[in-house]
Amino acid sequence: MTTVRPLRCVPRKRGLAASSVMLLATLGGLLPSLPQHSAAETPKHWLHAGAMPPGAIGNQRLLRGGPLYGYTQPIEWRMPAGTSIAATGPYGETTDRSERLKVGILAGQLYRFRVEGVPGMEQAVVYPTIELIDRTYPPCGRESEFPIPIELTMEDLRLAAEGAFVTRVVYVEDPKTALPVSEKEAGGQQWFEARPTDDPLVLADELGRPVAIVRLGARDTGVLATGCYAEPTPLADAAPESEVRPASTH
Repeated sequence: MTTVRPLRCVPRKRGLAASSVMLLATLGGLLPSLPQHSAAETPKHWLHAGAMPPGAIGNQRLLRGGPLYGYTQPIEWRMPAGTSIAATGPYGETTDRSERLKVGILAGQLYRFRVEGVPGMEQAVVYPTIELIDRTYPPCGRESEFPIPIELTMEDLRLAAEGAFVTRVVYVEDPKTALPVSEKEAGGQQWFEARPTDDPLVLADELGRPVAIVRLGARDTGVLATGCYAEPTPLADAAPESEVRPASTH
């Protein structure tokens, strides 16, 4: 799921797409096939909300115990052509700049990255952060082959560069309701737009199992604030497109 909060008036396009193994949602119109609640349904109490402070959900998730604590989850950033991303630390970038960046992250930590090269806005710099709130379960010893794919669209980057704050929730589909369509057949990672009144984290939980929260903006928090962010573990380069496999489900 993704939430877009305009910090100032920002024109925004709307778009919808079908589901795939990893789904994202952005504010806007919602497909009619998504869950609709009736007045007769018993309301659920949600422990977490998409508007909670960065890092809070991951830390609360660790308190439940289980195999998440201490697990280095591989993720892979996939950027639009012409743009590049790198992890940041107290003294600058800590990884090479690339269109596809694979790193390992831990739950309970907040990681910040730096994106450059938005077409038509070459001077703009966008700072996405990611918070891991759950993990995937790939075959033992092959974890780096099954990273959580995180694709940022050109519209995401332009919205952030123009002053909007975008929140995406990445989740694994429920295998009972997932469409039998691969990312390659669908033309890339698919996503849904959520309505402005929907909490993207709650909606993602209804559609599958949320695993990560990506927050995207153009505000530089400065050198003094970099101590709030952890440094990810660099992993091997991404596999060729023909070898990229979707992350495991439940």
